Amino acid sequence: MSNKVNKNALRAGTVTAGATLMMLLSSPAFAFTRDDGDDPGPGLSVAETLGLYVGIPVVLFLVIAGLVTLGDKRKKSH
Repeated sequence: MSNKVNKNALRAGTVTAGATLMMLLSSPAFAFTRDDGDDPGPGLSVAETLGLYVGIPVVLFLVIAGLVTLGDKRKKSH
């Protein structure tokens, strides 16, 4: 049983490492030259970045968790 688990873990690790490597190699971080038609907008400030990538996900998580908890409490009260 342990041998089968080890093989599955090795296979999963290999697939994960390969997929990660492929994503890193195709990442736009390596695109040093601009493409024709590129027109980037203005950058985000620190507050905008934190609000967009931290604040909004936290608020959404709290709203969803609150709705689930509210639904669970209603179900238990019946």
